[in-house]
Amino acid sequence: MSSFAPSPVAVSAAGVVNRIQAKLPDMPTAMAKIGTFLLEHPQAPLEFSIMELAEQTKTSPATVTRFCRLLGYAGYVPFRVSIASDMGRSDARESWKADIGRAFGPDDSARDVLSTLVNAHTRSLEETAAVMDLSLMNRIARRIAMSTHVDIYGIGGSAVMAKEMQSRLYRIGVNAHHWSEVHAGLTSAAIQDSNSVAIGISNTGRTEETIQMLREAGEAGALTVALSNNPGSPLAEGADAAIITSVHEQFLQPDDLSAKHVQLLVLDLLYLLVAQVNFTQTTSKLAASAMAVSPHRRPTRAARLELGNRRPPRNDGRGRKNV
Repeated sequence: MSSFAPSPVAVSAAGVVNRIQAKLPDMPTAMAKIGTFLLEHPQAPLEFSIMELAEQTKTSPATVTRFCRLLGYAGYVPFRVSIASDMGRSDARESWKADIGRAFGPDDSARDVLSTLVNAHTRSLEETAAVMDLSLMNRIARRIAMSTHVDIYGIGGSAVMAKEMQSRLYRIGVNAHHWSEVHAGLTSAAIQDSNSVAIGISNTGRTEETIQMLREAGEAGALTVALSNNPGSPLAEGADAAIITSVHEQFLQPDDLSAKHVQLLVLDLLYLLVAQVNFTQTTSKLAASAMAVSPHRRPTRAARLELGNRRPPRNDGRGRKNV
């Protein structure tokens, strides 16, 4: 374990503020922003998710987590519980509302939880589709199809989206790469040019590492595209083109999966539009990749039966063949 992050031991709730004050002078700049903000707004963790606190302090969820660990907590949730206790608000239901959300109750039936999930996720997808700028999506798809290089940047949960998009584009012949580590990402971004496309993915649009990588690629000459839920975010405002998603209700804290679902919808659409532009190349590349991996897939039951019927009868060792 890094010497910078102490082991997550129990910390006296009454000492949270004092601990922040004691460690603040030695904190890195980003963590110091969080510490200063919390000293001015000690109830903020009770009201904000980890993403919202990161947005308020212009940092990132990863930085918030490191901040909590520096103070001796395993993560943001234990930190919030300790703050709640410190403020005299350690009621279990208040903690539930802060960490899970208000759309669900701890006594809700599985059917009620499922219904709430389906409704919220469906509305997010429908609202995103309703405001989608299809003309912009087509233009971006054409630029990707004609590009010599595509960089896709994403940190944390957005890294999963970046990897998925890179994998899909690569299979149809697009020279795509994904980056979730800022040093490697900046190195790649710096060598892009006007024939490149760079895509930055961040639900809040305020993930500093993603902003830096996309900005670097833009300065190198690449077309920059932001995928975010926040049209007024630094990521969206700094990009050449911004694709804005809609999340109907952020009911799960700290990470609402409906945000990932709408991101996947957008990326799926973009992938299919690129595939349409490069139809001939797409079909040949998909056929080649399918053939390459087919020996590693078990055949279906129907295929096994057909193969068995085609096999020659085996000799039983006495000159006769088993039928």
